[in-house]
Amino acid sequence: MPKVTLKVEDVTPSDGVKVERMNYRDYRKFKNKLERKSMGVKSDRPRFKRPEKDPFPDKPEIPKERIQRHDRGAADIDPEAMRSTFHAKKFKEKRRKLIERAETTARAEILNQEEEGYLEADDGELTYTIRQREIAAASDLASAAKCFDLHFPQFGPYHIDYTDNGRFLLLGGKKGHVASLDWQTKKLHCEHNVMEKVQDISWMHTENIYAVAQKNYLYVYDNQGTELHCVKEFGDVCRLEFLPRHFLLVGGARNSFLRYLDVSIGKMLTAFPTKTGGPLDVICQNPANAIIHTGHTDGTVQLWSPNVNECLVKMLAHPAPVKGITIDDSGTYMATTGIWDVRMFRQLHAYSMPFGVGQVKISQRKMIACAIGNTVQVFKDMHLGVCREPYLVHECKGVITDLQFVPYEDVLGVGHTQGFTSMLVPGEDFFRIFI
Repeated sequence: MPKVTLKVEDVTPSDGVKVERMNYRDYRKFKNKLERKSMGVKSDRPRFKRPEKDPFPDKPEIPKERIQRHDRGAADIDPEAMRSTFHAKKFKEKRRKLIERAETTARAEILNQEEEGYLEADDGELTYTIRQREIAAASDLASAAKCFDLHFPQFGPYHIDYTDNGRFLLLGGKKGHVASLDWQTKKLHCEHNVMEKVQDISWMHTENIYAVAQKNYLYVYDNQGTELHCVKEFGDVCRLEFLPRHFLLVGGARNSFLRYLDVSIGKMLTAFPTKTGGPLDVICQNPANAIIHTGHTDGTVQLWSPNVNECLVKMLAHPAPVKGITIDDSGTYMATTGIWDVRMFRQLHAYSMPFGVGQVKISQRKMIACAIGNTVQVFKDMHLGVCREPYLVHECKGVITDLQFVPYEDVLGVGHTQGFTSMLVPGEDFFRIFI
């Protein structure tokens, strides 16, 4: 048998075998590859769907008329007319930015809410025949939730007031019931009974403090219903008006005195008699200049300032007593029963109602709401003299004692003898988007 000799040679390096350790990321890739292979997947590369070709690869063209409407001098800049290269580059970049801004503004012009919506009736149908339940049913859920009623027949009639941002509501019943709440979320902040007659209520500079004109004196409460102050100088006040930009609370008394209270220091600023011989229960402020307008039983409207003890202007509005005054936010139009131009103190238009108007309010869109007994009538374009019929009509369950449009909302608040009603008024909203 032949002899077999095996020769073994050591090929191990002298410094040992170097083993490269696999990092965690490579380990996960290797493990996923094995799993895909065991599951029968041929390729471990995920398959992506090829995107379709964009049918509109470029920005849409803008008409030149729209761009020229937003041009702010880009066409007048000529970089080649500059003497130095530095100024030529500077004005060239400035011209490019102005053109880009004009194009961007013109492209986003579609987002501007320049035209507000209104009710549109069918052929042969009138808008004032549409009821609130029909408007709420055709609206979205958020808008429909703003139409509701609060029944307090044992504490009415009610006076109401909204904050400047339109978020919070203050209710004051004649028999002592006072409540403040977030009317959009229906969250009640406080509710208490002052156990005496409530003449009027008013928010102050924030939603955390409000004033209540009670039987004898003026009281100030916080949003928890805690009494903060009692102003005995404000005696027998029947109407309140707060000037937010001057921090002044104005009160009209039954003895025809007009009083101004500085709420920043809590002291009386001035008080003087109006010499009208009747209670000052009709008071309104001009939002443009903070001048107080008062209505009287002899049909006159007087304008007052705390710097002068005599009336600034006295004009005869009606042969009958004035029961309501309202002024638009621009300070241009005043409405009693006719429409007045406050700038020239002359009557623009007059309208006759079947019955006497008890309350009148004007919205940010210059819609005018009139209270006639237990019925609210809203008129559109009354200041232009083209109104011939009501825009909306709503019947409440009690005699109306107070009206107020909610700022920046399509809502009208109504206080009456049976409680409170929040009704929808499409087209009253003044909110816009500015680009």
